[in-house]
Amino acid sequence: MEVPVSKPSFEEIQIPVPFGFVSGKWWGSRDKQPIIAIHGWQDNAGTFDPLIELLPKDLSILCIDLPGHGRSSHIPLGLPYYIFWDGLAILRRIIKHYNWRKVSIMGHSLGAAIGFLYAASYPDDTEMLISIDTVAPVIFDPSEIVKNTGPNIDKLIYYDALGLDKMPSYKYSDMIDLVVDGHHGTLTRKSCEILMRRGMYRVKDNKYLFSRDIRLKVNRFALPSFDVTNEFAKQIRCRYLMIKAVPGRVRDNWSLFQSILETIKQSTSDFNYVEVEGTHHVHLNDASKRCSTYLGFYIKCCLI
Repeated sequence: MEVPVSKPSFEEIQIPVPFGFVSGKWWGSRDKQPIIAIHGWQDNAGTFDPLIELLPKDLSILCIDLPGHGRSSHIPLGLPYYIFWDGLAILRRIIKHYNWRKVSIMGHSLGAAIGFLYAASYPDDTEMLISIDTVAPVIFDPSEIVKNTGPNIDKLIYYDALGLDKMPSYKYSDMIDLVVDGHHGTLTRKSCEILMRRGMYRVKDNKYLFSRDIRLKVNRFALPSFDVTNEFAKQIRCRYLMIKAVPGRVRDNWSLFQSILETIKQSTSDFNYVEVEGTHHVHLNDASKRCSTYLGFYIKCCLI
């Protein structure tokens, strides 16, 4: 008779911040300092669910919802999201809230970029950084940033004026269809349903609204240049693991990220790079592949 495998359990938490709270899922023991896991843009803490269920059960992992995402508070109206810098500040607030030292961070996409900024800003306070399919904040051509600044500000003002009564609501299946279509085939329907467990909420007439802040769509403010990003990379000292999905996210300027990786490789004595077949959300779509096996082994080795 086959013995059923027990799944790891988590506790929903809320961490106070000046404009409300940051929500999270704390997997494993609350008596151990956890690995802090940070999701990608417009995703939420649920993005790591399939992966964590395959990792060693004795790990402690805190998956947070960034401001404006999942079940966390939105920033006040009238203020734009500076998603990389907001995330860096929130991460520092959480770490100081718990009085943690020598933190370990795992991030996907935006979360990986936030982890990069933290490891560079607090090199003496970072033990390990795991980046999934993104290295650093996105790097755009300066002319594109300048060209889009005015339209982005106008879009922000428009979104600020929208109330919940003007937000479209959808039936459950239609909502999932929207998410699947929005990712252009890079997310499976099952993965979209996992994300939407905390990415939407029910309103009247058995319909749903997105829980994320629509203002997150306006996010290309105060982006660092390649030179600034490379200077950040020079400060990283911690153990570093890059998991690159192949083909991954085709929109990224990977040649620039490769240069940043070379800088990190020179600045830290413990650099690891591995490629895993899959899309940008390889940890969510294909958690049972090499991603979970390699991650579990790497984390256990680093934290012993």
